[in-house]
Amino acid sequence: MNETRQTQPTPPGRTNGWLEPGPTNIQVIYILYLVSFVIGISALVGIVLAYLNRGKSEPWVETHYTWAIRTFWIGVLYGIVSAVLMVVGIGFLLLLAVAIWAVVRIVIGLQAVSRSEPIKNPESWML
Repeated sequence: MNETRQTQPTPPGRTNGWLEPGPTNIQVIYILYLVSFVIGISALVGIVLAYLNRGKSEPWVETHYTWAIRTFWIGVLYGIVSAVLMVVGIGFLLLLAVAIWAVVRIVIGLQAVSRSEPIKNPESWML
């Protein structure tokens, strides 16, 4: 006899926690930022999630939302400056530096959230 196993569908409005404010959501945002190096649109999804969930979580998680939002916007600013400076030739090196800077900030955030620690200086421009 061939019995098929039926699973309960996720009720509407339930997302298993990854869209609700909290550590899982901020990890999703950091991962979306990393994926954006391959699929650029994912960073936009990440920034929207960060803005939607900011101010709705524990204080230590809020430092991560601030860090993630600032990582996005500062990265955009540095990226535009690098693109303009490509005319001179130095922009290519600066663009590589911006990519490394972004990856390091994302990794710092992922490590801190996995240890349930806040970002020490979430409003920093550097690391």
